[in-house]
Parts: sequence; structure tokens; C-alpha cells
Amino acid sequence: MSRAYNFNAGPAALPLEVLQKAQEQLVDFEGIGMSIMEISHRSKEYERVNSETQERLKRLLQIPDGYKVLFLHGGASTQFAMVPLNLLRQGTVAAYVDTGSWAKKAIEEARLLGEVKIVASSKEDQYTRVPDVDKLELPERTAYLHITSNETIGGIQYKTYPDTGNVPLVADMSSDILSRPIDVSRFGLIYAGAQKNLGPSGVTVVIIREDLAEANEHLPTMLRYRTHVDNDSLYNTPPVYSVYMVNLVLEWIEENGGLAAMEQRNLEKAKLIYDVIDQSGGFYRGVAHPDHRSPMNITFRLADEELEKKFIKESAEQGFVGLKGHRSVGGLRASLYNAVPYESCKALRQFMLDFLQRNG
Repeated sequence: MSRAYNFNAGPAALPLEVLQKAQEQLVDFEGIGMSIMEISHRSKEYERVNSETQERLKRLLQIPDGYKVLFLHGGASTQFAMVPLNLLRQGTVAAYVDTGSWAKKAIEEARLLGEVKIVASSKEDQYTRVPDVDKLELPERTAYLHITSNETIGGIQYKTYPDTGNVPLVADMSSDILSRPIDVSRFGLIYAGAQKNLGPSGVTVVIIREDLAEANEHLPTMLRYRTHVDNDSLYNTPPVYSVYMVNLVLEWIEENGGLAAMEQRNLEKAKLIYDVIDQSGGFYRGVAHPDHRSPMNITFRLADEELEKKFIKESAEQGFVGLKGHRSVGGLRASLYNAVPYESCKALRQFMLDFLQRNG
């Protein structure tokens, strides 16, 4: 079997070992005579998967006591609403940092539900960098500060996180969670759609400090964090297969050295591509400012759109998938999530060098 060079931005590459194990267990999960997709979410078999997945995530991220791991439906886009619904109370303000497309979507949703203040933005820099967040001035009545840790469309990433004191820091980490170690204790809430670094689409991981999951009887039951905290993510039928796959991905990360090893490998993979861009004499032009470049999503341009179309066409003919930039900005993008093999990045590097030689 010939595997494609998968650089999709999401849903994205999964580890081959994980796919093979899932294939083996597809019709008979651990000898029970059924697929995990066929069993009750109240069964001891699924409850073990649910618990095991939570514990693996806690180990990998070294999540301290007082936090709860939730597996929810609806993707990060639903969290854009759930965060203000649960944390933004009357008389308070939600503070947001605007770093691009996904941050803007979160801001737009929060504005439907309460008062929002943008405390920093990189709009004037065309979202090519993360704004300075070292000395943010937050309103006195700030309920939380929201950031997007990695912008997949612009290809920028926070290298350090703001110190918010007693104000809860909320982060959308959909595109770089588990790519490096982080200090979870600095955050009040972290959320991430699974389909980039965690597993397949269908489940969203939420890590919430339990004191923030207050009961609010005025919210619909399914939109309360407290509902899912109290029911261990089993209030209703969860995305069973997606959680199972997340468990396999977490196991793969553990077996491959944990988050420190993931970070080192991701930096090495990204360097292969960024070096070609930087040493191309301007043939390839990186979009993100060098100080804020993401190792997850590498965005770059060529001299004109016709040359970019040629790049996409020829790369596709050689088995490369997902190199077309987001439809809102165009250009080119290579997403190098945890599961993208180093060998795929070497192959892309060589294609880029060959394309430069033929067209430069």
C-alpha cells in the first residue's frame, strides 16, 4: 500500500500504527464479539475506555488536581459559544486577543452573548504575528481572557502565554495541543477539536478548572459544563469511536517519548521546510513573521497565483495532499501535526528544492 504525503490542515494525518490497531479491532473490540461502535456507552468496556483516555491525557499534560477532562460534541466552534455562555455573567466583560480567522470567529460568537473587549490584535500586521501580550490591560470586570494558541490559516503560534493573574485564561488549542509541553495550571479552560493532533473529528476535548463549571439552571442542559463534569462526559451518548481513537493516539504519543519528544520532532520537521523557504532567495516567501512561525502550519507564497497553481498540481501528481492554502487567503500551506512522519517532510523538502530548480 502506498500512503499519501498527507499535509491536510484538518481532519489531518493519524499515526499509521494507530490506524492499523483500530483496523484490527474494528469488528471485534478486545474479544467481546462486537465493535466498540456497537456497545452501550454505559457498558463497563466503554466506561474503561472513557476513564483510560482521561487518565492518559492527564499524564501527558501533567494536569493538576482540581481540573476535569471532558469529551464533548460540536467541535471547537461550539466552544466559541459555550465559553461565554458559562463564564460570561451579567456585569462582566470577556477579553479576547485577535490573532486571525479562528480568534475572530470566537469573538463574533461571544458578542452574541455579552460584552466583549479586544485587548490586543495583530490585524494591522495582516495577522502575520502574535501581538504583544506581556502587558495586557484587562478591564476591571474581566470574566476571562481568550486566546487562540495557534492560527492554522495564518501559520502563527504563541511562544509564551500571557500572565492573567486571577483572571481565568481560556485557550483554543485545537491545532497545537499535545505538540509540546504546557503548564495547564496557568489556564482556567483549554479546548481542542480532535481532528488535528488528538484523533479523528467528532469529539472535542475540554480541560476545565472545576470551580469554573458553576451550575447555571438558565442554560440548556447540554450547554452547561457542570452537566458534563457531574456525569463524567456520559450524560448522553458520547462520540464513542472518536474517544476510542483519541485513546489510541495518546497511547502512541506515550510510546514515542511523550510531549517533549513530540516537540523536538515537530521542530525538526518544521526546520526542514522553513530552511528551504529562507534559503530560496525569495522564490518562496514565508507568510508568518519568523518570531511567530508555527511548527504546525507552515504558510508560504510564490511569485504569483499561476506559479502556486503549478506547484499544487505537480505536488499532487507526486502524492502530496493538502498543500493548497485556506480558501480565505490563498497561497500554500503545509500542516505538520504530530502524526505527519519526518519522512514526509523530507519528501516535501526535496520536492520544493526540485520545483525551485525548475522554475526559479
